[in-house]
Amino acid sequence: MDGPILAIAADDARPVGRQLVDGLRAGILGGGLRAGDPLPSTRRLADELGVSRSTVVAAYEQLAGEGYLETRQGAATRVADLGAHRTSGAARPREREARDRAPAGRGARATPPAPRVAPLPASEPRVEVDLRPGRPSTARIDARAWRSAWRAAAAAPIPSDPPPATGEPALRAELADHLRVARGISCDADDIVVTAGTSEALALLATALCRVRTETGPRVAVEDPGYPDGAAVLRAHGAQTVPVSADDDGLDLAALAAAGPVDAVMVTPSHQYPLGGRLPVGDRLALLDQAARDDAIVLEDDYDSEYRHTGAPLPTLTSLDADGRTVLVGSLSKVLTPWLRVGYLVLPPAGARSAAARALRAAVLAVRSAEDGPVAGPVQLAVAHLLASGALRRHIAATRREYAHRRGLVLAALDDLPGARLHGLDGGLHAVLELHSEASARRLVTDLAADGVVVAPLADYAASAPPRRHGIVVGYAGVTDTALAHALARIRARAGRAARAARAARA
Repeated sequence: MDGPILAIAADDARPVGRQLVDGLRAGILGGGLRAGDPLPSTRRLADELGVSRSTVVAAYEQLAGEGYLETRQGAATRVADLGAHRTSGAARPREREARDRAPAGRGARATPPAPRVAPLPASEPRVEVDLRPGRPSTARIDARAWRSAWRAAAAAPIPSDPPPATGEPALRAELADHLRVARGISCDADDIVVTAGTSEALALLATALCRVRTETGPRVAVEDPGYPDGAAVLRAHGAQTVPVSADDDGLDLAALAAAGPVDAVMVTPSHQYPLGGRLPVGDRLALLDQAARDDAIVLEDDYDSEYRHTGAPLPTLTSLDADGRTVLVGSLSKVLTPWLRVGYLVLPPAGARSAAARALRAAVLAVRSAEDGPVAGPVQLAVAHLLASGALRRHIAATRREYAHRRGLVLAALDDLPGARLHGLDGGLHAVLELHSEASARRLVTDLAADGVVVAPLADYAASAPPRRHGIVVGYAGVTDTALAHALARIRARAGRAARAARAARA
């Protein structure tokens, strides 16, 4: 593998690693390297080119993250089948170079120059790219660690009883240790209840709240816009939801106070869903004070908090709560895969200062003890093994780098669009492109669907009618870089066209 595909030049101003990445990418896009072709081992290629093996490893990892290569443990690295993305990627080298230069972090809001993307020709093959939020990348899951975890689960003795109602002790202990290290939460394994994802966790909480508040049923404040499926689950299990406006910093505490006393507040303080803001520490303390005055429970949805792209992580409400009235709702869906359907609750401690918290804890445990645990025993044992072996920690570190890179691609493509505002990128796996009207947003969603690009309307996250904010929500984690680049080009072209039409209509 040499000549026009790979050539490391000593007089080239580009770093050796960049030369290697650019050479391999050009070889793939130009057809010199075809889908399924094996690449030399990292050691062999490093010897041939006279570079360090770590340089080759880093190049292979970057191209695998971009979707150009397929890597499997114990097998040769091969060229991926780019399908319809090859044509569009090869046709715009300048745009690709601009994306490659996009920074992984926003820093002091230094915005890279956005590529000028012309509308794609009508003859380009239609490519289905699903950018709806909530879909993580599974490409980085360590296949060897994954198989090892399932072998360990399969090797365990087969009980004749169902799993414990609150979860396998091994998994609860590992989750408690993980939360202590990753989120600064001090809890015992006995405080954790394993659930079949976030929706099942909220159903359990709503049922328990109804047992505690038997007179009229619980009133639960929810963010607007917010998590519509979560609010629907609460209502389906007897709670009355009270929409409270959220802004760029998270839940509006003045609006919460104006809503009157509530029995519980469901909040996403680390990464407001879907707007992306994070609740300042002062507001977090104020929220806990208000909950204490109302004797209310705080339901802290800590989804995708592991992924902070700018700024230091802020303490969880659970770790700040001296009264113990906060229930943390967590899941492995965003950090690993929703395919497992594994989540958890961190209940208030048994000796919580708040009587309402103690009552809720007892009600949750009573509801759960009356039924079998919803997560299969082997699944729980496999996840416990992934945690104990450090595989989950390593996976989070790898995907954090991958998502930061894709965030940079989103910034480079969409941050300067006229008539639109890009935000929600400080953390997590999605961005929000906000527009001036619902009609413009709906038209953009429809036009993108015609192009084979699926996004979510921001209006769908409204908890009250009519929606107050309009735009699209773009998930960037669960697709390759090549697919994301294609979709971003379409979003830019379609959104720019919509902005021009809106200006013409106002003229």
